[in-house]
Amino acid sequence: MDAENERHPLKPMLFESYRVVALTMLIGLVLLRTTADAQEPEHEGEIEGVVRDADTGEPLAGAFVAVVGTGTSAVTHGDGTFHLTGIAGGSYSLRVERLGYRSRTSEVTVGDESAVVAIELTTSPIALQGMVVTGTLSERAAAEALRPVSVLAGDALQRRSEATVAATLASMPGMAAISMGPAVSQPVVRGLSGDRVLMLEDGTPVGDASNSGTDHATALDPSSARRIEIVRGPGALLYGGNALGGVVNVIRDEIPSSVPHHVTGSTTLQSQSVTGALGGSATAVFPVAERVPLRLEVAARTAGDLKTPVGTLPNTNGRLWTGGAGTAYVADWGHLGGSFRSYRNDYGIPGGFVGGHEEGVRIEMQRYASKFQAVAEEPAGFFEDIRFAATHTWYEHREIEPPDILGTLFRQQAASGDILGRHAAWGPFAAGAMGARLSWEDFTYGGSLYTPDTRRLRAAMYLLEEVDLGSARIEWGLRYDWTRADPLEEDRDSDIGEIRDRSFHALSGSMGVLLNPVSGLTLGASVVRAFRSPDVDELYSEGPHLAAYAFEVGNPSLESEIGRGFDIFLRFESDRVRGEVTGFYNDIRGYVYGEDTDRLSRVLLPIYQFQSNDAVFSGFEAGVDVDIGGGFALEAVASTVQGSLKGTDQPLPLVPPLRGHTALKYERPLWFIRGEAEMAASQDRIGEFETATDGYTVLNLSTGTRITLGGRLNVLAVSLNNVRDTVYRNHLSRVKEIMPEAGRGLDLTYRVVF
Repeated sequence: MDAENERHPLKPMLFESYRVVALTMLIGLVLLRTTADAQEPEHEGEIEGVVRDADTGEPLAGAFVAVVGTGTSAVTHGDGTFHLTGIAGGSYSLRVERLGYRSRTSEVTVGDESAVVAIELTTSPIALQGMVVTGTLSERAAAEALRPVSVLAGDALQRRSEATVAATLASMPGMAAISMGPAVSQPVVRGLSGDRVLMLEDGTPVGDASNSGTDHATALDPSSARRIEIVRGPGALLYGGNALGGVVNVIRDEIPSSVPHHVTGSTTLQSQSVTGALGGSATAVFPVAERVPLRLEVAARTAGDLKTPVGTLPNTNGRLWTGGAGTAYVADWGHLGGSFRSYRNDYGIPGGFVGGHEEGVRIEMQRYASKFQAVAEEPAGFFEDIRFAATHTWYEHREIEPPDILGTLFRQQAASGDILGRHAAWGPFAAGAMGARLSWEDFTYGGSLYTPDTRRLRAAMYLLEEVDLGSARIEWGLRYDWTRADPLEEDRDSDIGEIRDRSFHALSGSMGVLLNPVSGLTLGASVVRAFRSPDVDELYSEGPHLAAYAFEVGNPSLESEIGRGFDIFLRFESDRVRGEVTGFYNDIRGYVYGEDTDRLSRVLLPIYQFQSNDAVFSGFEAGVDVDIGGGFALEAVASTVQGSLKGTDQPLPLVPPLRGHTALKYERPLWFIRGEAEMAASQDRIGEFETATDGYTVLNLSTGTRITLGGRLNVLAVSLNNVRDTVYRNHLSRVKEIMPEAGRGLDLTYRVVF
């Protein structure tokens, strides 16, 4: 390796990365050209309409109107009108959603002339969950999904929006968050986190280092997301067998798939008193040509140290900036587009732990991601549509020790190519999909880490099929994964074991059944066999990880994790009630975890070595929303999970206690008010290096208004959190020994939808 490559160890891999991207782009271009030549241009129809209040007849601005399954959507103007273009002739489902109203789906037919529709929405204090695309064969209502899912979108997303995705989702069923201050947290799904929860951005992996340390923030900003979807459990074989806990998909539609009739988007401003935070985001989609949309986005946030009821937690301030652009060529036969995103985050980890600096550690993160996408709709042959995607990500994470010393460096470059074909009814199958994925990753380590630089190749093929029996639907799937980890320097005599190439492969499978015995009632069950290969850090890590206050030692002899999971759930949805109860059991063979060795390293950090053992996770999730009349509604959410090593029943660390919330809310189209009690039980089932935490109840209040100004929907929301300034500790907080959670604070959010 020459001197230039020694200074930039990822540079020699750059061309390999773009070869994967370029190959998939070439395949997509060839397919789309072939499809375009084979088909006669279809008539581009339009759907025009107006959305009104069913009681008053007043037009509704800011309603979201979408043509299900096409990616075409619009936002209503001040006079309630909308205009959808570029739609081929045929029958479609039109979905209309607006907070304060009951969502509605209408059937519409597009022919030689524009279809004109008038849609009336009735008021409701409960918002029925909308459409879901994550982990499903096609876009469908959340109530029709074959696995437990949750959706957070629109005004509801903005009300709950926090500095991180994990904190934003923490109050949802089955969810929790590991944190090391307000600027960094990771989602926990059913007691599983890190590499066992797959983080997606518009359906593709993020490509950061959040799975290798609790101090590593996920390189995703929730403020500009259009919606966030969560699939709980290990059944999402479309994305990867290693998602034993579940999938979190942050949907932005970075590559637009339709051309809007006029400029659409939103602008949001946020402030938070407990951190002195001020942030904002803006997103807009422009029709720059008849067939070319352009999407632009920018978001920024700055925050100070966290204020708690007993004092300020120092070195928890941070600054974040992210921006992106995406465009596409939209034709009758599909679309072809690309996007680019830049992300930078600078935040602090507080000190005061064993081996940690008194002043703490600073983290500097940056990520650059580019994406290419090609979709051919209704190509000649077996498939209903064929989708190609290629991504490239460059990521760097630096941990800076006082005064200005590089303590730890993580650098990662990744490229991937995906091919997915979906078919409609064929033989006994109502729908199905088959696809393949190829990815290449390069990991570089620096500072005081002795972890060897490593390359990783992954390949997968999968097949999903669905059978519709009327009152019952059955879905089954198979996925084959192959992974090879290749350390660039092998060492037979390493202190952690023989550092060598490792290969892993396994077959994953799932089967789910959905029954609809009566209208509004759904009973579902699924069984899954899932696979996860050990992460690079779990295999080869060796060195101090100062921000996490640990000396992490890998285990090159680890084998794959094999998870066997079972879910059963009951859903009920009507005009007045929405509820879901889920029970789950997840048996994981070869579960990998960090075990405290009761030894200190040469820099006086506790040594944790990765070991494996069989483990089991079981629990339940429940949520209900009831319209009690007069604009009032009751909401309740509860979830619990128990994680233990099999045989010894030893509790596993970082497992949340029984937790949830109850709320009384009053919701009208023009304004709302909500009172909430957030609760958690004590947690005394603790791992080796944990301490028990007491239960707590925290009261929160929020109110807001939705008004139309200048033909645009304006939403103002004000929240008073921890009203009684309660001292409480999140069991999953790594800084709970130093300070409790945030004290009384005021949050303000202002959003304009256009």
